[in-house]
Amino acid sequence: MEFRQTSIEGLIEIFPRIFGDERGYFLESYHKKAFADNGIPFDFVQDNQSLSSSGVLRGLHFQTDPHAQGKLVRVIMGKALDVAVDLRPGSPTFGKHEKFLLDATTQNMVYIPAGFAHGFLALEQCLFTYKCTNFYDKSSEGGIIWNDPELAIDWGIEQPNISQKDLELPRFRDIF
Repeated sequence: MEFRQTSIEGLIEIFPRIFGDERGYFLESYHKKAFADNGIPFDFVQDNQSLSSSGVLRGLHFQTDPHAQGKLVRVIMGKALDVAVDLRPGSPTFGKHEKFLLDATTQNMVYIPAGFAHGFLALEQCLFTYKCTNFYDKSSEGGIIWNDPELAIDWGIEQPNISQKDLELPRFRDIF
C-alpha cells in the first residue's frame, strides 16, 4: 500500500496494490502493521456501510469526545467526492478542508482522524464503507451545514439530494 500524507496533519490517503486479471481483482484493504507503521496505530471497532444514489450528499458529520471517531473510508462501488474538515482546537489547519475523489477503480481510501467533520457527495451510485475507531454514540453526534460559506467547500453541485436532518445543521461559526 502507498500512504500519502495530505496538507492536513493526520489526514492520510491510502492506495492499495490491486492484483487483477481476467477473473477480477484482489487487494488488501487493511493491514494493521502497515497502517501503524504509517501513522495510523488505531484499532477499528465498528464497520458501517451506506448506499447512495448519484447526487446524494451526506454530511458534514462529526462526533465529540469521549466518543470521537477516526474513520477509514472508501468506495467499493461507484465514485464519491469525499471531504474532511479539521475541527481540532489549536490545529494550524483548524477550519480547513481537503477533498478526495474516491472510486471503486483505484480503491483509494482516506484515514480521517478523530476531530474532523466528514461528508461525501455520491458522483454516481456508490457503496461507501467506514471503519471506525470508536463506537457510535448518538449523544456525541454533531454536524455542520454542507454549504457553509465560511468553509467554502466546492462540492461541484448546486442542488444535491440532502436529508432533512442534514439541511438543519448549524454553521461552523455557530459551533466553533
